[in-house]
Amino acid sequence: MTTRSRGPSAGFGWLKNGFSVGFRHPKPLFGGAAFLLLGCMLPSLISLLLQFQAMRNGTPLSPTTSLWVMAFSMLFGLLLVPLYGGYLQLIDAVERGLPTRARDVFKPYRQGEISQLIGYGLAMLVIYIAMAGLIIAVTGSGIASWYLQLLTAQSSHLPPPTLPQGFGIALTLFIVLGIVMMGFHAIGLGQVALHRRNVFGAVSDGVTGALKNLLPLFVFVLSTALAWIGVAIVIAIVAAVLALLSKFIGAWLFVLIIPLYVALILIAFTVMFGAMYHLWRDVCGDDIVPDMAQAIAV
Repeated sequence: MTTRSRGPSAGFGWLKNGFSVGFRHPKPLFGGAAFLLLGCMLPSLISLLLQFQAMRNGTPLSPTTSLWVMAFSMLFGLLLVPLYGGYLQLIDAVERGLPTRARDVFKPYRQGEISQLIGYGLAMLVIYIAMAGLIIAVTGSGIASWYLQLLTAQSSHLPPPTLPQGFGIALTLFIVLGIVMMGFHAIGLGQVALHRRNVFGAVSDGVTGALKNLLPLFVFVLSTALAWIGVAIVIAIVAAVLALLSKFIGAWLFVLIIPLYVALILIAFTVMFGAMYHLWRDVCGDDIVPDMAQAIAV
C-alpha cells in the first residue's frame, strides 16, 4: 500500500482542518465526541472510587494496586478502540456529505468490526511497551525504579524522589517516540477503520507513513502546543472574570465553569480526531476503495 510524504506546512493544515471539521458539522461530531468522553471516563471513575475508598480507610493505594488499576485502564482502552474507529468513520461520512448521526460511532460494534480494531489496538500497545522498554534499557534501569518510587510517593502524599541519571535523555526519546507514535496511530487506525486493512498491513503503513512525515508531524505538534497555550490563556482570563463577578453576584456563578470545561473537552476530542483523519487522508486516503464511504454509512 502506497504512503505519501507531505511538506512541513501539512502539519499546520492537519490542525486547521481538525478545528474546522467540528464547527462545520457540529451536531453529529460533538454528539459523537460526547459518547467518546463517556467511554474514556469509565476507567477514571473506577480509579477515583478506589482512591476515595482508600482515603476513607486511611490507607493509601499500594504501588501494586496502582499498577493493577493502570493495567485495567489499558485493557479497557482496547475495548474503546472500535469507538475510535467509529468516530473516524463518522468524520469520513460527514466530510463526504453522507447522512450521519452521533450514535454512528457504535457502528463497528454493531457490524462485527471490533476484532480487527481491537487487534490493531493490541498491536499498538505491544509496540509502545516494547519501544518504551527499549528506551529504558538504553538510558538505564533506574528510571523504572524511579517511576515505582514516584507512584509510592504520590499514594503516600510524600515528596517526589529525585530524578535519576539519564532522565533528560529518556524524556527526549519519549517525546520523539510520542510524536512518531501519534502519526503511526492516526495512519494505522485510519487504514483499519476506513480501508479495512488487516492489522499487519495497517502497522506497516503506519510505520512507513510516520517516518516519511516526521517533519510535518513536528510542525503539527508545535502548532498544537501553541494553539493550546492560546486556549489556556483565554480560559485563565474567563476564570479570572468569573472569580471577579462572583464577588458581586455570588459563588454559584462558578457553576458555569462545568459546562465550559465539558465543552472544551468535546472540542479537544473533535479537533484531535479531525486532525487524525486529515493526516490519514493526506498520507494514504486516496487509496480508499470506491464507494467504501457508502458501505461505511450503511
